[in-house]
Amino acid sequence: MTLPADWRDLFALTKPRVMSLVVFTALCGLLAAPGHVHPVLGFSSILAITLGAGASGALNQWYEAALDAKMKRTASRPLPAGRLAPQAALHFGVGLAAFSVFLMLFAANWQAAALLTISILFYVFVYTMWLKPRTPQNIVIGGAAGAFPPLIGWVAATGSIAPLPIMLFLLIFLWTPPHFWALALFVRSDYAAAGIPMMPVVAGEQSTRRQILFYALIMAAAAIAPWPLGYTGALYGWAATLLSALFLLLSVRVGLRQTDAGDTMQPEKRLFGYSVAYLFLIFTAVVIDHMWAL
Repeated sequence: MTLPADWRDLFALTKPRVMSLVVFTALCGLLAAPGHVHPVLGFSSILAITLGAGASGALNQWYEAALDAKMKRTASRPLPAGRLAPQAALHFGVGLAAFSVFLMLFAANWQAAALLTISILFYVFVYTMWLKPRTPQNIVIGGAAGAFPPLIGWVAATGSIAPLPIMLFLLIFLWTPPHFWALALFVRSDYAAAGIPMMPVVAGEQSTRRQILFYALIMAAAAIAPWPLGYTGALYGWAATLLSALFLLLSVRVGLRQTDAGDTMQPEKRLFGYSVAYLFLIFTAVVIDHMWAL
């Protein structure tokens, strides 16, 4: 059955591709937590995180509709394309956010609901409204918004914070700059056209490349750290080492190269693509390592 256009447009507002990574890391945080969570409550907690992530995406697109219209990559989104009214997007985002927090409160605990609230507010007000239009450090500081999910998943299962989910938070926080700056390098003209001060636009290509390499190095160290510190086993440790080594190799190729006119930016595109797979794989390793130890 064909869905009505407004259904598809509302779904597009939630940024489903981004949301899939958020949901997966949250699920891994919940599954890696000690103890047992009732399947219905566990499902409801992940659903709450999913709705919260979707609400964040909807409110982000509502606020940035004018900017999205200036970029080829985003011009076809529902709001700049005129398929959806801004007020409808705003009401949808706010309603979804409120429902997600109440669902988390009833399905899990107030601590997880509070963290979910903070993550939504941080993404909308701190990253979208304040940082993104003002500073090239928007991705660095704003990366905290996308780092919350495994921490929320863990807290939903346990009601408390522990070192491992904090380290998973740090991993995503440090992963965000090389991931987004790799993208920003090959869509630099889009960001420049919209007046968004992304690092390649403000600091230039070479500075961005050096910073990608720097963050990839400390991200790799953060990824491996849970193993020697005793929070994970060797299975995760070796997986993190091998996956991070490949991430570093791709980052070196991006960080040390110079481009000419007409460059197709293949190394940057490979790093961006692998960075998504990297996070999926390394969080999978966290869960498998946990289950192996049981």
